[in-house]
Amino acid sequence: MNTDNAQTSNQKAYAYLIDLLCESDDKNRTKNLLSAILTQKEQGELANRMQIFALLQQGLPQREIAERLGVGIATVSRGAKAYQANDVANLLPNLKDKF
Repeated sequence: MNTDNAQTSNQKAYAYLIDLLCESDDKNRTKNLLSAILTQKEQGELANRMQIFALLQQGLPQREIAERLGVGIATVSRGAKAYQANDVANLLPNLKDKF
């Protein structure tokens, strides 16, 4: 498979995943789907990213976030970059109140 075909295939698979997540009203089904797709480590990284976003919304410094979560400053910096680049404050405005 050439690179272009692999990229197109990945885009289709990702779009299908988004469709599955959007159409499900069943939290247990969504949880099972994510457990099937993501390793426990990936699930933990995703949860860390959500907590990083929440703590950034609370105004905590990156170094303090890293200490609280027990992750490296680089992990928090990548999360902060994604937070800004994707306008997470508007996507998830009340996240700071969830954790």
